[in-house]
Amino acid sequence: MSGNIEKSRSEPKAGPPPNESDERDPPTGETLTLPSHVAGSGNLDRLVDTARDYAVASTAENTNKAYAADWKHFARWCRLKGTDPLPPSPEMIGLYLTDLAAPTNGSPALSVSTIDRRLSGLAWNYAQRGFSLDRKDRHIATVLAGIKRKHARPPVQKEAILPEDILAMVATLGFDLRGLRDRAILLLGYAGGLRRSEIVSLDVGKDDTPDSGGWIEILDDGAVLTLNAKTGWREVEIGRGSSEQTCPVHALEQWLHFAKIDFGPVFVRTSRNGKMALEARLSDKHVARLIKTTVLKSGIRAELPEKDRLAQFSGHSLRAGLASSAEADERYVQKQLGHASAEMTRRYQRRRDRFRVNLTKAAGL
Repeated sequence: MSGNIEKSRSEPKAGPPPNESDERDPPTGETLTLPSHVAGSGNLDRLVDTARDYAVASTAENTNKAYAADWKHFARWCRLKGTDPLPPSPEMIGLYLTDLAAPTNGSPALSVSTIDRRLSGLAWNYAQRGFSLDRKDRHIATVLAGIKRKHARPPVQKEAILPEDILAMVATLGFDLRGLRDRAILLLGYAGGLRRSEIVSLDVGKDDTPDSGGWIEILDDGAVLTLNAKTGWREVEIGRGSSEQTCPVHALEQWLHFAKIDFGPVFVRTSRNGKMALEARLSDKHVARLIKTTVLKSGIRAELPEKDRLAQFSGHSLRAGLASSAEADERYVQKQLGHASAEMTRRYQRRRDRFRVNLTKAAGL
């Protein structure tokens, strides 16, 4: 994209020249400065720096990256159309959304969910620049409503990893350090219904590292994970399994013991030969790659082409697997997944007794 941006600067424009600073990454930190009438000092400057760090941490890293990409795309679109992204123009944003849904340059149309996310990204970026974007303005709201009415489709859901699947996936792993680690990741993620970011952000103890997303406590009956999740802090209880071969808590204990980890990140990288634990925390992308790799090796959905099998499974397959397989009251599954509503939990259930309550018969028919 950067090459196209440089090229477009030489093109004539009908509107005012764009401000280059408008196309930078969201200036979260730059908006936090001392008022002009306040004299600067070392202590105040340090507080400003700390405040900037907190502002950056107000949204997840992946969200920040997505919002930055949204702004760059919109700024480039504005420049090519001979206009400026600042101040916000509901009319231009309505046209931008239209171009995303029905592109005039041959580009593929974006999904409704992606368009909605792009709009959220623009609203966030404008807020960082001191502007307010009214999403209810008729030039935006009516266009978006029309796009949703015409193009909305049911969400494409990833396949759930079922009990027999997770056992087959775990069986493909070795018993070196890397195998012990990956076995613990899969079993813990499945039993806890964890997001991949929650898995890799765990520390052994509270406040071990600045980037910790939670910590573990191993008890006689299981493990308690304290997580800083999307909806705030929550505890996830993971009981011991019926056998050591499939017990997530035992797998976690084995990894921590043989990797000699008693402080800092729970899941770290290993050496190339898989025999030594390193200090660097794993990326959440490792969880996604691990799931896809073990799905292929285990032969799950072997009747499908490899490309389709890879596309059907992701990190969310672990959460969907727990929601679909746990023979427990729905409210317990909802609590484990950290969902605010039962409806959200049901979206993760790929198989359930849909007609357990038959309202037709209950109504006398």
